[in-house]
Amino acid sequence: MEILLATLDEVPGHRVVQVLGVVKGSAVRAKHLGKDLLAGLRSLLGGEILEYTEMLKEARQEAERRMLEEAKRLGAHAVLGVRYATVSVFQGAAEILAYGTVVRLEPLRERP
Repeated sequence: MEILLATLDEVPGHRVVQVLGVVKGSAVRAKHLGKDLLAGLRSLLGGEILEYTEMLKEARQEAERRMLEEAKRLGAHAVLGVRYATVSVFQGAAEILAYGTVVRLEPLRERP
């Protein structure tokens, strides 16, 4: 069963029938020394630091996957109000936290 992820607080055409709580997923990523040196050189020249862009993308994907695992375990239909937070753990490493409210939904009935 696919779980809907949304930054919205409600899903059009559905109503929340049960709030199951908050779920979260976290991932800490660091680049290895060789890529860190490349990133340092890029920062001197300006422009996007691709090594860190990729590191944060991987961390977001892992945090989201972990959040979804917890939501599935709870029997959720959706995770609403999804947010992401980033924190630097130490130079060259960052934690990404994904979190949201786990709910069960039911379709709204059309009025006759």
